[in-house]
Amino acid sequence: MADDKAEDDKRLIRDFIAEHTHGVLVDDDEDLLAGGYVNSLFAVQMVLWVERTFGIRVDGADLDFANFSSVDAVAAFVAGRRTPAGGAVWTSN
Repeated sequence: MADDKAEDDKRLIRDFIAEHTHGVLVDDDEDLLAGGYVNSLFAVQMVLWVERTFGIRVDGADLDFANFSSVDAVAAFVAGRRTPAGGAVWTSN
């Protein structure tokens, strides 16, 4: 189940990147900066998209290129933001 969620996240991230690279497909571990796919405007767009799409907040300390350097990095960042410290899951009941 978690693998399905992770793969769904990666598909969304790949699609977002492809939309902004005129359909160019990148490997999940491909460095977006080294590949020339990222400029400062795209980086800001990606941060805003991540917040909106995954319902998570990206704080100033998170604005490290390592968190947004590849499909794998973005997916790991999103997964980490969804999982509370210690792995506990919040419920309202």
